[in-house]
Amino acid sequence: MNTTILALDLGTNTGWALHHLDRTITSGTEHFKPQRFEGGGMRFLRFKRWLNELLSASHSINAVYFEEVRRHAGVDAAHAYGGFMGHLTAWCEYHNIPYQGVPVGTIKKHATGKGNASKDDMIAAVVKRGFTPADDNEADALSLLHWAIETQEV
Repeated sequence: MNTTILALDLGTNTGWALHHLDRTITSGTEHFKPQRFEGGGMRFLRFKRWLNELLSASHSINAVYFEEVRRHAGVDAAHAYGGFMGHLTAWCEYHNIPYQGVPVGTIKKHATGKGNASKDDMIAAVVKRGFTPADDNEADALSLLHWAIETQEV
């Protein structure tokens, strides 16, 4: 595979995993919690700046996959997710990068064999692959990245 793929678990604590051209994988969790004295849109501007930094550091991103969430714990989480998704898809359109949302159950089933896997199951699945995720957000992004690598013709 001669492709750079970015996988994202969108949210205030965004999990990310990047498959580089040399086939190495880097991953982590980036935090976009609103700061005390900033307006509501600043977290999204920081998210966009972070995406630009990833693009610059990797020289190119050929595809973006993100976890497509249909149910949220509350209204605030739903609003935050919608904001991140809107900014991500606009950013991808601007940079001519193809993107695709992938249902949560699809990612969980691919990683663990169960579409309703727990956070601990997801972390255990990526640990089996040799990764040490800091949290479930990073584990979800790594699982999504492996789904993309193994099932998509990117």
